[in-house]
Amino acid sequence: MCCDLKRRFLLLYATQKGQAKAIAEEIWQQAGAHGFEAEMHCISEMDKYNLETEKDPVVIVISTTGTGDPPDTARKFVKRIQDTTLPPDHFAHLQYGLLGLGDSEYTFFCNGGKTVDRRLQELGAQHFYDTGLADDCVGLELVVDPWIDGLWLALREAFLLQKEKEGMSSNDDTVSSSLSAAPPDMDELNLSTEVRNLKLEDEGVRSSDVLSQKLVDIHLASSTGDTEPSLVHSVPPISQSALNIPALPPDYIEVEFQDTHGENPHPSSLISEGTAFEVSVTRAVRLTREDAIKTALLLELDIADTMFDYQPGDAFCVICPNNVSEVEELLQILGLSEKGDYFVCVKVKQGAKKKGAAIPQHIPARSTVKFILTWCLEIRAIPKKAFLRALVECTSDVGEKRRLQELCSRQGASDYTRFIRESDVCLLDLLHAFPSCKPSLNLLIEHLPKLQARSYSVSSSNLYQPGRLCFLFNIVEFPTCPARPVSRKGVCTGWLAELVAPLLHPNKNTSDAKAENPSTEKISIFVRPNNTFHLPADPSVPFMMVGPGTGISPFIGFLQHRQKLREEHTDWEFGETWLFFGCRHQDRDYLFKDELRCFLENGTLTHLKVCFSRDSSTAEVASPKYVQEVVRLYAKEVARVLLQERGYFYVCGDKKHMADGVSDAVVDILSMEMKVDKLEAMKTLAMLRETKQYLQDVWS
Repeated sequence: MCCDLKRRFLLLYATQKGQAKAIAEEIWQQAGAHGFEAEMHCISEMDKYNLETEKDPVVIVISTTGTGDPPDTARKFVKRIQDTTLPPDHFAHLQYGLLGLGDSEYTFFCNGGKTVDRRLQELGAQHFYDTGLADDCVGLELVVDPWIDGLWLALREAFLLQKEKEGMSSNDDTVSSSLSAAPPDMDELNLSTEVRNLKLEDEGVRSSDVLSQKLVDIHLASSTGDTEPSLVHSVPPISQSALNIPALPPDYIEVEFQDTHGENPHPSSLISEGTAFEVSVTRAVRLTREDAIKTALLLELDIADTMFDYQPGDAFCVICPNNVSEVEELLQILGLSEKGDYFVCVKVKQGAKKKGAAIPQHIPARSTVKFILTWCLEIRAIPKKAFLRALVECTSDVGEKRRLQELCSRQGASDYTRFIRESDVCLLDLLHAFPSCKPSLNLLIEHLPKLQARSYSVSSSNLYQPGRLCFLFNIVEFPTCPARPVSRKGVCTGWLAELVAPLLHPNKNTSDAKAENPSTEKISIFVRPNNTFHLPADPSVPFMMVGPGTGISPFIGFLQHRQKLREEHTDWEFGETWLFFGCRHQDRDYLFKDELRCFLENGTLTHLKVCFSRDSSTAEVASPKYVQEVVRLYAKEVARVLLQERGYFYVCGDKKHMADGVSDAVVDILSMEMKVDKLEAMKTLAMLRETKQYLQDVWS
C-alpha cells in the first residue's frame, strides 16, 4: 500500500495504440514528487480495482478508436457502466478527473472519453477536476501538459475537501503534513485560471517534475550564418533560453544477446485483436494508368479454406513488416549489422524503477534483433518528447544534445510541432540528422510503439464471390522534405506493391483481368468488423453512396451484394441506389469504370454521378469538380431519400478534403429543403447520424 506521507489516488488508462498508457505512466511518474501515490491499472483489469467502493479520487486517461469507439481495452468497462439497471446514484461517492485523447479529423472527436465521462455523470459521479480533451491533429501535448500541471492542485483540493466532509479538518494534520512533504512548486502557488481550463501559458516556472536545463553555448548548435530554424538548428529566443525539459524516463528493459540458433515466432502470434489467417494473394491489378498521380491496386485474396467471414462494409487488417532497407539501415547505425540474426532474450531490468515494468506484449521473449525491428516495432513512428529526452543521453555532440533538449522542452513546443510532428520525422530521420546519437536496442524497445496492422475496407461480397476477398488501396508516397532527405512509400502499401509486382498488369484497367500465374505469396489478415457501415437490412430502403477515389472500395462490395440478391430474389422490392464518384482524370484514374457501367445496365445501380477535378471543361458552364458539388445539384433527391423515405447516406474517403465538404453540403440541402436555419439543419444531420442513416467510413 501507499506510504503514510503520500495520498493515494486511482489511475486508470484505456489505450488502443499505447498513447493513453504512456500518458498515464507520465502521471504516475510525476505523482511522487507532488506528494501522491498513484495506483495505476489498465481499465480492463477490473479484478484489481473497484469503483463501486473506491473512496479516493480517480484519474482516467482514455483514447478513442475507429470512428468514435472506446478502445478495445475499455469495452467491458463501458458495457458494465452502461447497464440500464444501475441507479442514478450508483457512483455518487466517486470523484474523478478524465483526460480524453482523440483526433479532430474525425467526426466523433474524443468520443471514447466523452462516452465514459457522460455515463459516470449520469450515475452520480462528480468531477474534482475539469475534463481535458487532447487533439492528436494538432498535438496531444498542447492539452496534456497543462492538464497534468493542473492535476496536482486539483488533487490537493479534493483531499482537503474530503477531510472537511469527514469532519476531521480541525484536528487532523496528516493532510497538510503530507502536502508539505512534497517539494514546493509553482502550480500550487500560482496556478492560473487558464491552466485549469486547459489553456496554455507562455511563461512561468515548471513544477518539480521537470529538470531545469541551464543554457549551453548556443554557438555549438549551428554555424553563425544560419538565420532560419530547422530540425537541427534553432534561432533566438529558444537558442538563448534556459530550458525546462522533461524528467529522464527510467530505463527498464535489458537485452541479452545469445546465438543464431532457433526460430522466430510467426508474426501473426504477436496480435491480440483476433484470429489471424494466412491467405494467398491470387490476383493483383493496377486500376490506374501509369501517368496517374496516384497508383491504385486491387488485390484478391483466397479465403476459401479459412473461417474468415465478412460483410460488405467491413474492414480487415493486414499484418505487415517494416521496410527491409530501413531495418538494415537502422541496424548499421545502431552498430548491430553483424548481430541482426542473433537471438536476444528480452527481460525486465532488475530493480527497474518504472511502475509496473514489464516486457511489452508485442515483444517476444526470444527472437532475433532483425525480427524485432522488422515485425514488432513501429520504426516510422513520430518520436514522442519522452523518447527525445532519452535520446539526449545517447548523444555525444554537445550541439546536437542541446538541439534535442530544445525539441523536447516546453520552450521548444512549436519547433517540435513544426520540424518533427508536421514533417512526419521518424527515428531514422533523427539518427541521420544527429549522427552522434547512438541509442541502444533496449531504448528502442522501451520507446517505439507496436507495429500496427493496417486496416482496409473490403471491396467485395462473399455472396457474389464466395471464398474471395478483394481490397483496394493507393500506394502511399512520402516525398522528400528538409527533415527527410529520402522519399518513402507507406509501410504496408509499399510492401504489398513489392510483394505482388509479378502479378501486376499495368495495361489492364479493369478488375476482371486475370493473372496469368497464380501467386504463391501469402499475407496474414484478421477481420475488424464494422458494426454500422453495412447495407440497409431492408432491401426496399433507398440509399446514396459518396466515394471518390479509393473511397469507392466498400461500395463495390455493396453493389456486388445487391446484384446477387436481385438475381436470387426476383420477387423482392429493391430501393433505388445512388453513387457519387469523383477522380482527377476520366482517362487515368476512373476506378471500376466498366463494372459501374454494368451495374447501371442491369439495374443494380439506379443513378451514377461522376466528376473529374483535373479535366478541363469546354462547356460554357463549368462542370462540378468535386463530389460535394455534385451532391448539391441533387438537393431535392437527397432530402427526399433522407427525410421522406428514411433512406441511408454513406460517405467513404478522405475526411478533411471531402467528407467534411459533403456533410456541409447536406446541411445546406436540409436547411434549404426544410426551410429552416443552418443550426436546425445541423441538428437534423446529428439526428441522422444518431439513427445510423448518415454513415461515414473516413480517414485523415
